[in-house]
Amino acid sequence: MKIAHAAAALALVAGLAACGGGAAPNSTSGSGGLEKTQLLVGVVPVPSAAPLFIAEKRGFFKAEGLTVKTEIIQAPQAVMPKILNGSMDAFLTSYVSLLSINDSGAARLKLFQHSQESAPGIAGVVVPKGSPVRSATDLKGRTVAVNVLKALGQTVTNAHLQQAGLAPGDVKYVAMPFNEQLGALASGKVDAAWLVEPFLTAAKKAGGTEVIDTMSGPTAGIPIDGWGVSQDWLTRNPRTAAAFHRALAKAQRIAAADRSAIDEVIPTYTQIDAASAAAMKLGVFSMEPPQAGFQKLADLLVGYGYLKSRPVVAQQIATGLG
Repeated sequence: MKIAHAAAALALVAGLAACGGGAAPNSTSGSGGLEKTQLLVGVVPVPSAAPLFIAEKRGFFKAEGLTVKTEIIQAPQAVMPKILNGSMDAFLTSYVSLLSINDSGAARLKLFQHSQESAPGIAGVVVPKGSPVRSATDLKGRTVAVNVLKALGQTVTNAHLQQAGLAPGDVKYVAMPFNEQLGALASGKVDAAWLVEPFLTAAKKAGGTEVIDTMSGPTAGIPIDGWGVSQDWLTRNPRTAAAFHRALAKAQRIAAADRSAIDEVIPTYTQIDAASAAAMKLGVFSMEPPQAGFQKLADLLVGYGYLKSRPVVAQQIATGLG
């Protein structure tokens, strides 16, 4: 398989969502006193989204009186207007994006439910077949694609560059959606790309070589992503929030204990087949974010100047959800 062909196949990922799409009307009389019974959730089509689809498949939302629809997103920054005007209720977010948005003052966000934390082999910097780049030190002066600038990919890559004796400014980062990065590697538009699953596996199958495992060493144990909501949404919808959280948390426990449950749903919201889903390396699905890892991530962001002030990570997490 050529890298360009893999890119074409994975490009379809960005247009799919198993639970439907588009904004749904609100219910003010909700089941069991819920403020809303129909929710729109922004989903990035990556393995971390699996608990939401487990909850949908197993009827956990329905049991709570909720109807959940999804909309594919690339990053939460792009949907902040929807979050702020209430047309989108929740979204999958990297911890970096959540911290950055809160630091900027653009919104007041809370981590509603943790999803996945780092583990070796689940995200890395890849170069195309035949590249002279063999290690992190060889990236000096090269162009590296990341899905969002000054977000998770750039942060963890910087940490590994520094470990190798380079400065973050020794490489040029360019923003590019994951589904476009494989084609950019094949055409030589970029020298390397920071990729997560399922794109990482696709790049390797197409002949690419991983030169940095960005979820090990100096970045081991950091939280990757989880489900975010606005503080205003929590205040307006306390009973709906509690119901939504119960369903998500129930699915998260299943994801943490049963890998097959994750493998079963990944093909329903991506173009990844069942065999490929089962072969992918995954991070750790746990109920709570690792506090030490969360603080390590926050300190990296402050150190690179991506945040203006050092956040208190405990204040980023929603409480009182029942």
